[in-house]
Amino acid sequence: MDPPASTANRLLVAALVVLVVPLAVSSLTAPTIGATDTADGTAGPPRTLVGSQGGGTGLHEDGSVYLLTGSETDWREGSADSYFDVTMTDDGRVLAGFMHSGYTDCGPYESPCTHTGYRVIDPAGGEPAVVEEYSFPVRTRGNSEVHDVEPLPSGELVMTDMDAERVFTIDGDGETTWEWRASDFYDAPDDPTTADWLHINDVDFLGEDRFLVSVRNANQLLIVERGAGVVEVINEDTDDSDDGDCTQFAQLADTDGDGDVRCGDPDLLDHQHNPQWLGEGAVLVADSENNRIVELHRSDGEWEAAWTLRRAEGVAFSWPRDADRLPNGNTLVTDSANQRIVEVNESGETVWSYRTPLIPYEAERLPDGETVGATLYGSPGDTSDAGEVPLLSSVLQIVRTSLPIPFWVSELHVGTTLLAIVLGLAGGGLSLRERIRRRTE
Repeated sequence: MDPPASTANRLLVAALVVLVVPLAVSSLTAPTIGATDTADGTAGPPRTLVGSQGGGTGLHEDGSVYLLTGSETDWREGSADSYFDVTMTDDGRVLAGFMHSGYTDCGPYESPCTHTGYRVIDPAGGEPAVVEEYSFPVRTRGNSEVHDVEPLPSGELVMTDMDAERVFTIDGDGETTWEWRASDFYDAPDDPTTADWLHINDVDFLGEDRFLVSVRNANQLLIVERGAGVVEVINEDTDDSDDGDCTQFAQLADTDGDGDVRCGDPDLLDHQHNPQWLGEGAVLVADSENNRIVELHRSDGEWEAAWTLRRAEGVAFSWPRDADRLPNGNTLVTDSANQRIVEVNESGETVWSYRTPLIPYEAERLPDGETVGATLYGSPGDTSDAGEVPLLSSVLQIVRTSLPIPFWVSELHVGTTLLAIVLGLAGGGLSLRERIRRRTE
């Protein structure tokens, strides 16, 4: 029988092998991403505007807005902790949702504090500068941001506000002209600013005073009409909906005591971002925690997946947060946790891709940006869940949405890391016990 010291050493070596070998092999054999450009170049390389959330713990460091021509960076503005949705306006300036720390104008909060809102960036001459800012103080750096701001034909701006969980418009003087509060439709906590309750992350103007609103934590898209409130729900709550997907991490709660929360089916949408209205009865969505892009069509009053895509360049999507159907009929995907932007055709073939330096939030293909109304896809794509492992996939998703990690890290590496920890603890425990035994003899 081996002495305890030998067993301990073997366990520690095994832990090292189990940890290092899968990581090394995967790193060496990982496919290349972000280096594809087979698009028709007759019109010149594509111009892509990117809003980057950044990196670091919580993904709130080194945010930036930058313009790509092909894969070359024309300019970059990086004075905020994080930037989010970006829109190039008719005058060539960029409207960007942002958050940043270090403000002394803090209202009810202790100074220094965080502000969120929008900035206007003027890239004239290749030297971008922030020329305008509208912002307000929030309680925390995370989950309180303005993720989206859009210009309206009226001259107003419409914004999301996940701090107070509302959608609102302001005029040129920064005065609020209209707002819709989610507490009019969902069970609300006493103070929405104290929790990541609904995480409203996108608003698009559809015309005729209607707005498409993404309510991330409820797995729902709403059509909100100015003056009338919610007029349609995409992914309605049903009796057999999995409410646990919406109540996790202290998100939605049954505050009115009726035994239910308004939660959409996570199999259809799960904590989505940045939907695009393709036309009456059709919407394209970055279905973030299902790690797919999905096109939903309304059929006999029910919304169903008509086309889905789960991978590009041989790599599965990880926390995609934007998908735009382009005028050329392709789809531009912001694959956040994989740190890439890819353009694919209807069959899923990659025609252009770019490896981003940090975590991108959203990308716009210029000159059109995200349009209301676009080409529909008609044939179902890959709807399988191949490669996902219960619990391990959830752990990997949490890590990916908190820290930038290599795109090739998979459920396999989560499992081997956990096994290595167990082996290391067992070996370390035996070694410690043997040392104690020797000292007491």
